[in-house]
Amino acid sequence: MDAPEPDSTPFAAVSAQTSRLGRLYQSYLDKSTPYTAYRWIGTAVLLAMFFLRIVLAQGWYIVCYSLGIYLLNLFLAFLQPKIDPSLTQDEGLEDGESLPTKKDEEFRPFIRRLPEFKFWHSATRAIAISFVCTWFGIFNVPVFWPVLVVYFCILFGLTMRRQIQHMIKYRYVPFSFGKARYNSRSGH
Repeated sequence: MDAPEPDSTPFAAVSAQTSRLGRLYQSYLDKSTPYTAYRWIGTAVLLAMFFLRIVLAQGWYIVCYSLGIYLLNLFLAFLQPKIDPSLTQDEGLEDGESLPTKKDEEFRPFIRRLPEFKFWHSATRAIAISFVCTWFGIFNVPVFWPVLVVYFCILFGLTMRRQIQHMIKYRYVPFSFGKARYNSRSGH
């Protein structure tokens, strides 16, 4: 009665296989990093397929609502700076990592709380999981969908209004379009 060697146990085989699949998945993610537009186009196509599934199946509205709330949460994290200037001022945490608020202060680039790649990856995963959920009847909770749509629109409007006011108050723009660009040739 020889005991099985640690490398030949079923658990070790499953662990090795999941580790290999994880590395393969990560390599595909790494290869897709420079193709921002194509990644977002793929996510938009997946989202359109999800919405088409919701419309044609006439159900799974609670899954759609949950996805919308999650995507709104991701979008807000994408818009916010890594170091929130309101918390820095309120708590007196002036440790040099706040956004510049005066003209003579040193320039600090806008660092997002949620980087673009993580935003894309989390959004795409959430859409894919939601799409899979629409194929199981247990997630088809009967709700009156117009109430969910109105509530989501109100929530979106109030949340974005508060975020825009925060951006105006602390003078930061989370997007690079519309900002001044300087050429190295002109000396600016």
